[in-house]
Amino acid sequence: MNPYEQDRLLDTYLLFHYGSRGEILAGSALEAAGAAFADEFFRFPVATVAEMFDPAGAPFERALDIGCAVGRSAFELSKQTREVIGIDFSRAFIGAAQRLARGEILRYRRCSEAHLGDDELAASAPADSQPDRVAFETGDAMDLRPDLGVFDLVHAANLLCRLPEPRRFLNRLPALVKPGGQLVFATPATWLDEFTPPENQPGGLTLDFLRETLDASFALRRVTELPFLIREHARKFQVSTSQASVWVRR
Repeated sequence: MNPYEQDRLLDTYLLFHYGSRGEILAGSALEAAGAAFADEFFRFPVATVAEMFDPAGAPFERALDIGCAVGRSAFELSKQTREVIGIDFSRAFIGAAQRLARGEILRYRRCSEAHLGDDELAASAPADSQPDRVAFETGDAMDLRPDLGVFDLVHAANLLCRLPEPRRFLNRLPALVKPGGQLVFATPATWLDEFTPPENQPGGLTLDFLRETLDASFALRRVTELPFLIREHARKFQVSTSQASVWVRR
């Protein structure tokens, strides 16, 4: 079974995308030490849009969010783009994102222990976003539908190192980004054999792998690290950084 179709992981990602600092840390030993985590740990799906794309030229016409999960970054893109398409392989994630785009409030569970989803929280599309501009659909990043067209902005966060054949995805990107358009990657570079066979993983640094594949069509403009914190339950958190890079289509 695809792990990204499980209710528990859906709840985890709704909390990651829409939960506040207080909601994410509540009931954990980290709550008292919450000041140790800067605000940026709790705004990753926002930061990969708001802090990475150059807003000059906004409002843009079209944006694509590949691996959009439950949709927060796509909603952020709607603030500066007239049309946004969000694509994810998980039907459960896309179903949740579509309901949020329709204005629904989603109830989800926060775990105190791994087997106890005992706190109910609510998620909704950000009040300052434009959900009517966003369309969500299921799709495979390695086999995107051929009629997507071209985009001013393309966003792919924490996706690359979960693909069985990442080069198939990278090779499609020049056709998706219009000349002068921007591409934002963010990846923790957590390459695992269970997702990506060793022969398809980078032989060296992930950024060098991206350069090797993209340099003919894109100019690398900026690289930074964006931290994030994912709560699995009150005693288990993922604390990571994702290497975020901005590329401009030649």
